[in-house]
Amino acid sequence: MIEIGAGVDETGRLLRDAGGFLLQRDQGGSYRLVLLRVPVDHVEKRVRVRGFYAGDNIVEAEGVAAV
Repeated sequence: MIEIGAGVDETGRLLRDAGGFLLQRDQGGSYRLVLLRVPVDHVEKRVRVRGFYAGDNIVEAEGVAAV
């Protein structure tokens, strides 16, 4: 299990729902993303997300980039 504050560097598919953005992880499961910028160009595409784990499967993303 990942600890709160731990660094996150994951790849997967970026999805959008009513609550915002999700990363459907390549390794299984998903993270809800807290983003400063809205990456609309990357929705439904494979991306790499870097950031910090905030607990409850939430990641405070520092960056989202196409893979």
